[in-house]
Amino acid sequence: MNGTLEKSRFKILVFVFIAFGFLSCSGDKKYNTELPLASSEDSEAISNDDHHALQLSKGSMPTPKDLKIIKSAQARYKVGSVKSSTYQIKQIAQKYDAYISDLRFENNLYKKENRFTIKIPQQNFDMMMDSIGQIVEFVEYENITTQDVTEEYIDVNTRLQTKIEIKSRYESILRKNAKTVEDILATEDKLRIIQEEIEVAQGRLNYLSNKVSYSTIQIDLYETVAYKEEPETYEKTFWIKTQEALSSGWWMIAHFLLALIYIWPITILIVVFLVVLRKRWKKRKNI
Repeated sequence: MNGTLEKSRFKILVFVFIAFGFLSCSGDKKYNTELPLASSEDSEAISNDDHHALQLSKGSMPTPKDLKIIKSAQARYKVGSVKSSTYQIKQIAQKYDAYISDLRFENNLYKKENRFTIKIPQQNFDMMMDSIGQIVEFVEYENITTQDVTEEYIDVNTRLQTKIEIKSRYESILRKNAKTVEDILATEDKLRIIQEEIEVAQGRLNYLSNKVSYSTIQIDLYETVAYKEEPETYEKTFWIKTQEALSSGWWMIAHFLLALIYIWPITILIVVFLVVLRKRWKKRKNI
C-alpha cells in the first residue's frame, strides 16, 4: 500500500516538472519572436532621413544666388482717403529706397482714383507690399509675377565677352598686319560692326540688370464718394461776369484796332481829307 502511494506521488511530481518546463519554453519562444531593438547608429540614420524629408516637404531647398529674376506686381486697393493714403505710401517708398516713376489722378462723380508706379530695389519688394497692405481698407486684387531671365543674361554676357575678344584681335591686326589702305579700311569696317554689336549687347545687359535690380509695383488707389447729380445749368457769379465783361471789352478794342490797320489806306485818305477841309474852313473864316 505504501509503495503504491509513493509511486503515485512520484508520477505527479514528474508531471508537474514536465508541465513547468513546457511553459518555460513557450515563454522563451514568445520573447524571441519579437522585433529586435534598433541600434543607436540605425536610430540616428533614420532620424536624419526623416529630418531631410521634412525639409524637402517644407520647400526649404536653397535658392541659387546667381539667378536673375524680374519681379513685378499690379494691385488695386480701396482706401478711406486717396490723398492721405498716397502720402503714406510715398513715405514708405522713401523708407525702402524706392521712387514713384509716374502718377495719374482722376476725380469724378462716383470716386477718386490715383494710379502710380513704384520702382523699388528687389530686396525690399516683399516688405513694401506688406507695408502697403497694412494701410489700405480692402484689397481688390494683387497680382505678383516673376520672370526668370538668367538664361538670357548669361547668353548675352557670354556673347558680349566673345565680341570684346574679337574686337581685341581686330585691333591687334590693325596695328600689326594691316599694311595697305584696303586692309586698313576692311579691318576698320569689321571693328565698326563689332563695336555696334558690343554696344547692343551691353545695352541689353544693362536693361536686364536694371529690371532685375529694381522691381515694378503698379498701384491703383480708389475712394468712393457720395454721388451728386450734375446740375443742368450753372449760375455765374458776379466775379466771373466781371471777368467776362473785361475780356469782351478788350476783345472789341483789339478788333477795332486791327480793323483800322487792315483799312490803313482808307484811314490815311480820311485823315488827309479832314486836314484839307479844316484848312479851307479856316481860310473862309478869316475872309
